[in-house]
Parts: sequence; structure tokens; C-alpha cells
Amino acid sequence: MSTQAEHGHQLVPRPEQTPDALRAALAVIAPGRLPEMQRTKDEAFAKAVEWQSLSPVRGWVLTWARDIEIARRPDLAARHARAKHRLEHEDPTVAREALRELSTVLDEAMKAVRA
Repeated sequence: MSTQAEHGHQLVPRPEQTPDALRAALAVIAPGRLPEMQRTKDEAFAKAVEWQSLSPVRGWVLTWARDIEIARRPDLAARHARAKHRLEHEDPTVAREALRELSTVLDEAMKAVRA
């Protein structure tokens, strides 16, 4: 596992991008999502067999690495939760800003796990 100090407080170190390491990290920071992780893993592996391609598996790894990156960093987790909460705001300007912020958070997390 690796960490990067510039992101401040982290609940767990950034896990390696393997199914076991991702599962172990998720078990610490968001254990309630473990069934979802297993279900989406099964779906990704089934698609990989069907498509004869590892693309669905790689997509699964990146999606969970990104979600774990958000959950393990309280700064990103707070921004993510706040943006998701405001997506359904009655003021369209607030909702649009929330969508932009959610996209920014997702992009920041993805860049971190691809670094």
C-alpha cells in the first residue's frame, strides 16, 4: 500500500490495485459496501469471459480504487457527500454546481489512483 502526504489525513493507506487489496481496504472504511463490491466483481468477470477481454475487470478495479480513494480521504468523502446531497436541489444552479463538484471529486480521485 502507498500513501501520499499531500492529501492530509487518510483513514487507510492507498491499497494496491488488486481485488484482495481493494477488498481489504473497503472492509476497513466501508464494510457495508462489500456485498456491492462482490456483485460488481462477479458481473465484471462474467463480462470478461463473455467479451473475451480483460477490459471489464480493469474497469472494475479502477472504479473501486476510485471509490476507495474517496472513502479513505475524509476531505474527498465530505466533498463527495455534499455534492451528492445537493444534486436534487430545487434550484437548478445549485444542482448544476453540485454536478460540477461531483465530477471534480471523481476526477481527482481517479487521477490519484492512476498516478
